[in-house]
Amino acid sequence: MVTYTIETYEIEYGGKKVKLIIQIPCFNEAETLEVALNDLPKHIEGIDEIEYLIINDGSKDNTVEVARKWGVHYVVDLKRNKGLAKGFMAGLDACLRNGADIIVNTDADNQYCADDIEKLVRPIMEGKTDIVIGERPVDDTEHWSPLKKKLQHFGSWVVRKASRSDIPDAPSGFRAYSREAAMRLNVVNEYTYTLETIVQAGRSKIAMESVPIRTNAELRPSRLFNSMFGYVKKSMLTILRAFMMYRPLMVFSIIGSLIFLGGFAIGIRFLVFYFGGSGAGHMQSLILASILMLLGFQTFIVGLQADIISANRKILEDVQYHVRKLDFDKDAEKKKIEGASRQEEQEHERKGKGKV
Repeated sequence: MVTYTIETYEIEYGGKKVKLIIQIPCFNEAETLEVALNDLPKHIEGIDEIEYLIINDGSKDNTVEVARKWGVHYVVDLKRNKGLAKGFMAGLDACLRNGADIIVNTDADNQYCADDIEKLVRPIMEGKTDIVIGERPVDDTEHWSPLKKKLQHFGSWVVRKASRSDIPDAPSGFRAYSREAAMRLNVVNEYTYTLETIVQAGRSKIAMESVPIRTNAELRPSRLFNSMFGYVKKSMLTILRAFMMYRPLMVFSIIGSLIFLGGFAIGIRFLVFYFGGSGAGHMQSLILASILMLLGFQTFIVGLQADIISANRKILEDVQYHVRKLDFDKDAEKKKIEGASRQEEQEHERKGKGKV
């Protein structure tokens, strides 16, 4: 029996077989993928079925061959590289269609300790939360520079403020999602899913928590960014965009207020000169003040319009969730029936051979 509590999307797994799918986004990971796959758990107490899925994000090497040879259950094959965010969402879609109750995302470079997957899924199975994010020992990671560690802490702090959450390691890609949470996620940027999904979950009141995890030695450098400056720039733009999506009125009100106050201050300056008898030489200040105050007011109006669009987006997200649920649950039930039919056929074949 499965029961749902609407406020927290809490799921009770009592009396229901629980299926875990572990997904790994891959882009030219033939050298390290087998190492990561070998470390994945084969059994977790309370989980009835564990399956493995890779997302081949347009790899040019033999990543797919390595995965198939190892025996992964599913391969999502993207014909060209679409980026980590698109690959992550494609993986979630495939996991949901194949009946996953819990989805764990990890990396192909084996940077995360796979034994800690049980720590990720346990809070979800106990009905405490819907998203669990692994907290890496950032300060103890030897191959990270002091600058990278500080930027990791700063970026996580910004995400916590934007999402109103207490997640200490926002960029961590080692995380678990309940089926309900996964069906509510949307990622619109093409850079990474890690930051945007936390902001979305926090603003949508989806239950999240963090657990400490371990990391392994570095097998290869990160490919997500070419330079520290590029990483910081893309991360800040991703956070700002997500924040504007979920709190547009506040963002545009702040921007509009700053512009309006700038114009107002310049207008006061003009009035001081005007009443002092020298206003004729400062008409440029009056024009600039009028332009800035008008621009500030228009920015606030844009914020009101964006807020209305945001309200409509929430309605559309709710509609999308129910459409996804009907679609994915139908596919999962179909695959379950097909699997049961295959098992019956195999059983009949074995019995037939036994009689012969």
